[in-house]
Amino acid sequence: MTRQLIIRPEAEADIAEAFSWYEARVSGLGSEFLRVPDAAFNSILRNHDVYPEVHRNVRRALTRRFPFAVFFVVEETRIVVLSAFHVKRNPQEWEKRV
Repeated sequence: MTRQLIIRPEAEADIAEAFSWYEARVSGLGSEFLRVPDAAFNSILRNHDVYPEVHRNVRRALTRRFPFAVFFVVEETRIVVLSAFHVKRNPQEWEKRV
């Protein structure tokens, strides 16, 4: 069964904030960053079970190249992305979104 991917507004804001931060450092780096969560989303849709549960029913997908983690929950018909956090941020911030 194919599940629908839902990206919460908070997760979109996380990604937009990271894009702006990377783009301010080096022109074009923000665009390169945007490929990372997109690849993670595709991987999550293909095989969400490979990602570990890290809090209650929340799973975490670590990204390549950029130190980010995508936190998501799997429901019967959809996958909901809660956040896309830099791994050095306080984990209690994303846990508030559960």
